[in-house]
Order: sequence, then structure tokens, then C-alpha cells
Amino acid sequence: MIGISRDGDVVTIELQREERRNALNGELCEALREAVEKAANDDARAIVLTGRGTVFCAGADLSEVYSDDFTGKLLEMLHTVDSVPVPVIAAVNGAALGAGTQLAIASDLRVVAPGAFFGVPAAKLGITVDRWTVHRLSSLVGSGPARTMLLGLESLHAPEALTHGLANKIGTVADAQAWAHKIAALAPLTLQHLKLVFNDDGTQDTESPEQRAALYKAWLSDDAKEGRLAHKEKRPAKFAGR
Repeated sequence: MIGISRDGDVVTIELQREERRNALNGELCEALREAVEKAANDDARAIVLTGRGTVFCAGADLSEVYSDDFTGKLLEMLHTVDSVPVPVIAAVNGAALGAGTQLAIASDLRVVAPGAFFGVPAAKLGITVDRWTVHRLSSLVGSGPARTMLLGLESLHAPEALTHGLANKIGTVADAQAWAHKIAALAPLTLQHLKLVFNDDGTQDTESPEQRAALYKAWLSDDAKEGRLAHKEKRPAKFAGR
């Protein structure tokens, strides 16, 4: 389900659930969180995250996405990637959808393959994303493109991602690893400080009671059930706003 390799000070962690397009479930979130923590505890100086095959991560496994247990494990994993005191580079080798985009934006840098793209289809499924995701995406690409992705449900392809700052470079997994080796040779305490400052972008603030209530209202709605059923039946959803 996950592959780990080390080359000097660089640890590469690969999602290996290719039969499910590297979709995240609770087990994979836990394995990824543990791998990132272990790499940092074993004195890795840079971490590369990528996916096996042609997809970086197709999002959450919809057979588990409506489970509070899954949501908790996903957010814990994202927080670990976001807060671990080691630079994390996402080598986005293919599509990054939903939770795949969340994993990419939790990383500090993104090297994106020419044919890769980002998308967050929550509104198509009748669910939503948390405050951290909205604010982190906005801080990276700007409010306009973030609204286009989340409200307009449009994908951001590699060239556009580079223009808007979601991609730091266009390249391969090997390019990401080569960059990681250069970063690993830099002063680690400087990088730790800079990561803390960059990630102090409003995403750590507590959401309001109204925001939390609206999030749960969406997740527990009839529309969420309809979105799940429509996805399973491969048809357009018919949302009623309840």
C-alpha cells in the first residue's frame, strides 16, 4: 500500500494503491502519516511524496469518505505533512483530485508532471472541504483561482498551476528527487523556521461555529447521499439543497 526508499538524506514515500488509482482510505492515511513521521525521526533532510502509476492520488476512497473515522485520519495525516520539521516535496506524477489535491497543498513544494492536474470535486458529490483546505489553496493560488476550483469545479492543469504558484516546477519524480537532494544540503534549522512561517497563513486559525455547522450540514445531508449514489451509478446528481 505504501513504498519507502532512502537515498542519502532524502526519503521517497510512494502511494502504492494503483488498483484504486492511489485513492486514500483510513489505512493508507495512517501508513502515510507514520511514514512521514518516521522519516523525520530518522533524520531525513527532505521527503518526496508521489504515487505509483499514472495517477498521483484520485482522492478519497468513496466507500469510506463518509466515515468520521476516515475524516479524522485524513486530517491527522495532512496536519503531519504540514507540520513535520522537514521540507516535503510532492512529486505530482498525475491527477491529484480531492484529497490528492489536499495532500499536494499540505506539502511545502510541488513538482508537477506536464500532464498532471488538480481538482476538488466536492460540490459534485454533495460534500465539502474543511477550512484549512480552503485557506491553504487560496494562499497558494489566490482567491480567484481557488474559487474557480472549489465553486466552479474547474481543474487546474500543470501550466496553469505553474502560473498561479500551485506548481513550483514542471517535471518528473526524478526531478523532484534531484531538487530534494539540493534542499537536503541546505541549513535544516533555516528550513524549519521558514516552513513554520510560510504555514502561518491563516490555516491554523480555529474555524467559527457557523463554519463548522455548515460543514457538518453538508456532510450529513441528503445531497451527500445523492452525490454518492450518483457517482456509483455514473450519472449526474440531482441536488435538492437539503
